[in-house]
Parts: sequence; structure tokens; C-alpha cells
Amino acid sequence: MQPAAAKWYDRRDFVFIEFCVEDSKDLHVHFDKSKLDFNCVSGTSDIKNQNTVDLYGEIDPKESKHRRTDRSVLCCLRKAEPGKAWPRLTKDKTRSNCISVDFNNWKDWEDDSDEDLNSFDKFSELSPPHTQTRAQRPHQWQPELHHQQMMNNMGGDDLPDLDCADDEHGSADSDDEKMPDLE
Repeated sequence: MQPAAAKWYDRRDFVFIEFCVEDSKDLHVHFDKSKLDFNCVSGTSDIKNQNTVDLYGEIDPKESKHRRTDRSVLCCLRKAEPGKAWPRLTKDKTRSNCISVDFNNWKDWEDDSDEDLNSFDKFSELSPPHTQTRAQRPHQWQPELHHQQMMNNMGGDDLPDLDCADDEHGSADSDDEKMPDLE
């Protein structure tokens, strides 16, 4: 068995860990107050992955969840002490080669709001049907709608209008002028 590569990031009330395993099967995720056990078989070569993470702080195992996709397994750990920052994922200060910080999702706490709670709720809403109860899925799950809903939830409504055709200086760009003849 080998450890799966993982990326993590901290939020006000949650810690997210993404195990980067493609085509995982025989997935087992167990949340304990101070530990996370993860194992699965991944890839076409049936590679056995196993990670045991002794966590920096305590979590609420009953309120922690995971979601499997074709490319990874994302774990959402609800902190036992909301609002307390985790300077690292593990209890031990030594660096692990298989766990890295996910800087693409890292966020300053000053910018943080109730978004985490919404993200946690959407985490359940967007799960494929094999991870939902019948009451949670009123209609058949369709991956393309799931992707569209996920993209819509990412925001972007506040982006400026980049259409220059209605510009008050006219619709011609500076590069629309006629090119001089070559001599």
C-alpha cells in the first residue's frame, strides 16, 4: 500500500482535504475526533492507497463528510472548535511528502464569512446519488446539470462587462486601422 497524494486548506469552521486518486473504488473513509483514516483502490492498475492522518485539532466526526468524484475524494471536516485556525493539518510538526497545502483554495480569514456554512450545505446537495439518501435526490442525478450547478455556485456575477463594442469611443479598435504597404 502507498499513501495517496493529498491537498488541504483551512477555513473558519472546516478543514478540507482532497485525496488525489483517480477512478477510486472500494473507498473507506473513517472520521475520528482526532484522526482520519482513508483507503481505496485507484487507477486502472488497482493501486492500493492508505492514509492515516493524526489531525492538528479535533473534529466533529458525525458532521464531517466526504464526496467521491472520478478524479479525487474530497473530505470536509467540521472543526470541533469553530473559528480556531489550524496552522498545519497534522498534529506532528514534521512535513509529510504526500500532503501539501492547497494554495488555490486558501483564503484569508478576514475575507471569510458565512460562505463556509453555505459551502458545507452545498457539499451535500451536489453529491452524486450513490452518496445521497432518496429524500435528498428528488430527481435523477445528471452529471452535466451537476457541473452546471457547481459552476453557477462559483459566482462571477460581479465581473465587469468586457464588451468594447458599445464603447463611447466608437467600436473600432486601434488595431483595426489599415496596415501600411510593405516597401
